[in-house]
Amino acid sequence: MPERTRLPVIAVLATGGTIAGAQAAQQGVGYVAGSYDIATLLAAVPTLAGVADLRPEQIANVGSQDMNHTVWHALATRIRALMADPGIDGIVVTHGTDTLEETAYFLDLTMPCGKPLVLTGAMRPATALGADGPANLYAAVALAGHESARGRGALVVMNEDIHEARGVQKVAAAGLAAFASPDRGRAGVMQAGAPCFHRGLPLSPPIVPWRTAALPPPDQWPRVGIVYAHADMQVDVIDFMADRCQGLVMAGVGDGNASAAALQALARAAARGVAVVRASRTRRGRVARNVEVNDDALGLIAAGDLNPEKARVLLMLGLMSTSDRAALCRCFESA
Repeated sequence: MPERTRLPVIAVLATGGTIAGAQAAQQGVGYVAGSYDIATLLAAVPTLAGVADLRPEQIANVGSQDMNHTVWHALATRIRALMADPGIDGIVVTHGTDTLEETAYFLDLTMPCGKPLVLTGAMRPATALGADGPANLYAAVALAGHESARGRGALVVMNEDIHEARGVQKVAAAGLAAFASPDRGRAGVMQAGAPCFHRGLPLSPPIVPWRTAALPPPDQWPRVGIVYAHADMQVDVIDFMADRCQGLVMAGVGDGNASAAALQALARAAARGVAVVRASRTRRGRVARNVEVNDDALGLIAAGDLNPEKARVLLMLGLMSTSDRAALCRCFESA
């Protein structure tokens, strides 16, 4: 008899979320995220036994609205160890959908780009009729065990669509088709339990030292806030946040714009040493440097096509090593 092909060994790190959620009643829409542990979730997908040799671990069990830097640090520390473990072929992270894109981008920037790293979640709780968690979990494990997923950084798989962490966004509050990559397009799809990628390996990611260096404790991470531009914006909010943060991201109107008073408040913050990034609340398109706003004169940084949440992640990581505006600009330009 021919020798049986070895199944890939996949570590599955759970953090909670809707995929582990339970309803009080199937007739209602309310549920409690993070109600089940990872062993229970895996037991609900018995066909995974034929896909991979699983190594489950519970890192946290929270709704992703409660995701925080302490959990990010724990994930990064554990994933880095698993990346270095020759007995592990790939890694899956189960996560709530609300902040999944932020965690994915954080891990994409801080983890070595080698073994497959796949994040997934669910839009319906585990007890719902037609729950999507089991199918998403199956797809994530299959993707993490596939050779073509290597070297692509952190990936997100939802509803059989594969997205790169850099471009993926949650674009709907409900429904199964809640994730998209508006500017860059999805990276591929899952077909018959295997990935079909639409393009080759991604370009080199932004240069941040934390891809190989150990992250400092979370209480030492720079504080970076997001301020939202709108009609009749009161600029004392910017001054208030600038007193408390080392970095600010403005979710600006249009191509990252704001009122003249708001831009002057941001310039004041920058002059005091606060790193200030302009992004767009439209969540699509590119905020280019020195186009409608004179970034160089005001001391601001353009986010490119990063949405405000991901701009916050990149700025926070950048500030861990430098406060030099030119260096931070180069970091964003390489993103």
